[in-house]
Amino acid sequence: MDERLRRWRLVLGGGDADGTGVVPRGADARMDEALAAVYESEPDRAGGLGASAPRVARWLGDIRSCFPSTVVQVMQRDAITRLNLTRLLLEPEMLDAVEPDVHLVGTLLALNRVMPDESRESARAVVRRVVGELQRRLTERTRSAIAGALDRTARTRRPRNAADIDWDRTIRANLRHYLPDRRTVVPSKLVGYARQQSAVRREVVLCVDQSGSMASSVVYSGVFGAVLASMRSLKTSLVVFDTAVVDLTDQLHDPVQVLFGTQLGGGTDINRALAYGQELVTRPADSIFILVSDLFEGGVRQEMLRRVAAMTRAGVQVIVLLALSDEGAPFYDHDNAAALAALGVPAFACTPDAFPDLMAAAIQRQDLTQWKERHLP
Repeated sequence: MDERLRRWRLVLGGGDADGTGVVPRGADARMDEALAAVYESEPDRAGGLGASAPRVARWLGDIRSCFPSTVVQVMQRDAITRLNLTRLLLEPEMLDAVEPDVHLVGTLLALNRVMPDESRESARAVVRRVVGELQRRLTERTRSAIAGALDRTARTRRPRNAADIDWDRTIRANLRHYLPDRRTVVPSKLVGYARQQSAVRREVVLCVDQSGSMASSVVYSGVFGAVLASMRSLKTSLVVFDTAVVDLTDQLHDPVQVLFGTQLGGGTDINRALAYGQELVTRPADSIFILVSDLFEGGVRQEMLRRVAAMTRAGVQVIVLLALSDEGAPFYDHDNAAALAALGVPAFACTPDAFPDLMAAAIQRQDLTQWKERHLP
């Protein structure tokens, strides 16, 4: 069998119009049926999952044996959205069979309030597994990037070694000691990076929109909030909001508990959330305020913009993330994003892998618009 025709047959799904003349057999037949169950709309095809839990369980087993985990996650997500299988996720046996990923966690969090008790522990196990994997992937890099940035913001006239010397500032400070005949600068004083650690050197406020479209961002924000809270040099607060505001700071030691403290869905009142978060800032010049939202404001728009302007005037580094996820920029309010940009506050989507570097750039007071152009093309 021509390998290209075989692949095209699996892509096209069969029928009189596919033109390949290939009939799948063996493992290919299982793959074809699994794909057809989600992506084939013709009623006479052998696919379809209906609302049968046993049939879905068999299908989950088939796709896990036929496809790599990354493809399994995509197919699960498509099955949930295309075939409306969210109700079946409330059954413990379904939760034990699925391949956990961030999108599945977002769906479970949205179902949290209607989840029966017998499903809740299975759901927590799924969330705990995904959160654990994310923490292992992101913690070390986040701590390293932030610790390095904090070190570089502290200066000393007595650097401990050559690696700690800030050569640019040292040269600038000693230009009057330039020797033309030797074409060199003789430094009478050194400027370097201090390595000592003080108790709290930055305040970070994560203010996260928990409307339904922000599910993945809520998951990543909860994980990053826990990582930041574990660093003694940072004072981290986490606030989630829809039309109400919930402060989850005291739960940051357990990101799973944080996520189950959210309530995905509902309206959005960014202004109310900013008002609460603004009160958490005690050292404006040393504070980073991160709003994670698609900016569809259901509250008072002008008051929202006024609060952001007031924080920036006070010295707070305000950042707006339209998404903190791998999916790129979501559907968002372009008018509000443009109004924030006019205030000097950039609004852009950020991937989880880029977030540690974003935090480092914010700590060093870099131009975040330029940072975004370099790191998030």
